[in-house]
Amino acid sequence: MSTRFTVVCGDDQARAIQVLARRYGITEEEVLQQLIELGLEDIEERTL
Repeated sequence: MSTRFTVVCGDDQARAIQVLARRYGITEEEVLQQLIELGLEDIEERTL
């Protein structure tokens, strides 16, 4: 089951997300999903 979250970003963060999406030919939603996944993986690695 999926859960939907709303993320509010500042202008600089929003631009960075848009740039990444354009650079890699993916949607902003996919960029956010990947950033969250990487962040969670990093946290898991640090807590081991």
